[in-house]
Amino acid sequence: MSLNDIHTPVLLERCVELLAPALQRDGAVLVDATLGMGGHSEALLERFPGITLVGLDRDQDALRIAAQRLARFGDRVTFVHTVYDGITAAVHGAGLASADAILFDLGVSSLQLDVADRGFAYAQDAPLDMRMDQTSGTTAADVLATYSEGELRRIFERYGEEKLAGRYARAIIAARADAPIDRSGRLVDILQAATPAALKQAGHPAKRVFQSLRIEVNGELAALERAIPSALDLLPVGGRIVVMSYQSLEDRLVKRALAEATASTAPSGLPVELPEHAPRFRLIVKGAEQASPEEVARNPRATPVRLRAAERLRDAA
Repeated sequence: MSLNDIHTPVLLERCVELLAPALQRDGAVLVDATLGMGGHSEALLERFPGITLVGLDRDQDALRIAAQRLARFGDRVTFVHTVYDGITAAVHGAGLASADAILFDLGVSSLQLDVADRGFAYAQDAPLDMRMDQTSGTTAADVLATYSEGELRRIFERYGEEKLAGRYARAIIAARADAPIDRSGRLVDILQAATPAALKQAGHPAKRVFQSLRIEVNGELAALERAIPSALDLLPVGGRIVVMSYQSLEDRLVKRALAEATASTAPSGLPVELPEHAPRFRLIVKGAEQASPEEVARNPRATPVRLRAAERLRDAA
């Protein structure tokens, strides 16, 4: 199966359109902070032959596939094995002072969902790993084996907005006393059994719990909270950032960071806004854009996407 068959980049043409004004000059630098299998980057490298790319990913399998996909672009591409909050070090480590365009395509990738033994998908029985970087860190099975009932409830409530968080946490504590919960199929069975019959038609009971475990294992929200301000700081005047989120917690963090960057810092009551108080950035899309019904029909994984974008107007004071 070809890469085009297993990986369809979300909102590809819209991303190209939004980043294009920042990539027109020869020598412009694109940072793909979530390289994945390289679909967005491939299109941008093709359409802007004068640019170079710094591609970041914590998943070494993704980097390996992207390296094969982008090999024809030679030394125009630099690959960096890092989490996206390492964006500043990655850019500087590549010998660059700034980045003209930055793309974030957040969440779990097609590669991670489709490889059963990664444990991300509740529809497939597999070891409960869920690490995006399989070279280090705590697995989902470790979390289920060691967290207290209160800690499990906290992550299910915070990262999954799960109304049955307490009930599921109690069920997990009881079940692990009998045997380790180290496979996705066993966890799904536990959650199914703990779900009241009246609620079983309201979506799969494992969806929000699996999301919560994935976010906890990979520290996704904490990394994102650091990454967006760091990325904004790397952009020169005219530089652009595009961020695609797939769940509400991510989107809220992105929305808040961009709101702060596009706000005036003038003190309340000041009759005239001084230049040093003017917004550093402007939003270049209204609110959060979604995929069209046509794209969702072609690629169901585009259904939850929320895209936000901004452009730098002035240097920091």
